[in-house]
Amino acid sequence: MHYTSESLLVRPRSIEENGLITEVSPATARWEHLSMTVRRLKLGDRWAGSTADEELVHVLLQGRCSVRTNTDQYENIGRRTSVFGGKPFALYLSRNTSFEIVALTDDLDIATCRVAATEDHPARLVIPEHCREELRGGGNASRQIISILPPGFDCQRIVAVEVYAPGGNWSSYPPHKHDVHHVDKDGNLLEADLEETYFYRFDKPGGYAYQRVYTEDGSIDGLVRAQENDVVMVPAGYHPVVTAHGYTSYYLNFLAGSAQSLANSDDPAFAWIKQDWPPVDPRLPIVKG
Repeated sequence: MHYTSESLLVRPRSIEENGLITEVSPATARWEHLSMTVRRLKLGDRWAGSTADEELVHVLLQGRCSVRTNTDQYENIGRRTSVFGGKPFALYLSRNTSFEIVALTDDLDIATCRVAATEDHPARLVIPEHCREELRGGGNASRQIISILPPGFDCQRIVAVEVYAPGGNWSSYPPHKHDVHHVDKDGNLLEADLEETYFYRFDKPGGYAYQRVYTEDGSIDGLVRAQENDVVMVPAGYHPVVTAHGYTSYYLNFLAGSAQSLANSDDPAFAWIKQDWPPVDPRLPIVKG
């Protein structure tokens, strides 16, 4: 597929009656697996749906809600007032599950990833205490990673993580890719073939980041400016990000593909940088608890 800078970037909508802020589907992204939406509900609003033949995860970006499914009920979940207010709550649901979400606060923002599934896995409420934190990289290439559905989570395909980068810092760096399924002679997975979305927010108005998406053969080479509520799609290739000075960036990554994994390969032109990382940026971590 041929992608341009413009076709890699999904701008947010004017919020409609159903609260939809943004949406990516396999048809619009021109890939196979991953769909995602971000939706805003007001106090008392209800949103009902079904997973059908998909697995999904709801990530609470901000606000509180209760969720009722055909098998369980989850009362008063969520506690942060923005993505910069702590670690998230999330709810994983498997196939053939109906759900209804009731907003308990104004501006309940929910990011949802859906992926076609052929397996059944148990529903699971992910609370902040379950979300492992990692400070990755060094110097102005360091960032904070919050795992929501990490590799090894009991699901079929979905991986979900949150990333925070202080102003001026690079992330997803050195540039790496995950666009082939590569197993060594001993059966170890070296790289998975994954589709990925980046959903952006910033700690103050006017924030932005630049993200490049490029392949070795040049079939994709796009540079986009990501702003509040933008989505950058990564169908293939390397995809580093740099955050504008004076702002802190947040992005939510959803990934799905050939394995429930984050196995990737660094761009060999930049892999040497990891040999001598400076200390982690003292502004990290951005969020705690």
